[in-house]
Amino acid sequence: MARWGYGFAGAICCLALQLGAVAQSVSYSAGSQESQLVSLERLWNEAQVHRDSQALGSMIADKFVNTEWDGEVSDRGKFLADIADPKFESASLTIQDVKVTLFQSTAVVTGTYRSKGSYNNKSYDHLGRFTDTWVFADGKWQCVASHTSLLQK
Repeated sequence: MARWGYGFAGAICCLALQLGAVAQSVSYSAGSQESQLVSLERLWNEAQVHRDSQALGSMIADKFVNTEWDGEVSDRGKFLADIADPKFESASLTIQDVKVTLFQSTAVVTGTYRSKGSYNNKSYDHLGRFTDTWVFADGKWQCVASHTSLLQK
């Protein structure tokens, strides 16, 4: 997979996030909200591959909680620091079988993911499931909790 420079990828992510924020504020149908959330999940993946902690920071709440596949739990600050860590080299991150369940101003997004890359020069290839909980507040969706579980190593 070709990798773009971080500046270009960051600009693309920021533009997409801004467009998504505008779309979120003017649209209220369930189908539209589901599409917005799936788009946010895909933007999340792009930001993670490019270690764009600023783009990810705009998608997660101040009290965000992350539970990794290995059981590690982190808050917003640690999660963003881990994403920006230069020892982390994500080659690809894709999602499939994405399902959005809406509960008024809360949504639960589930699916499967495939993540490939290396950490501290040790390669990984993870296939797993994810559950992200999003809350619509102040005119935008923000993720408040994320959890991943491995299907295979």
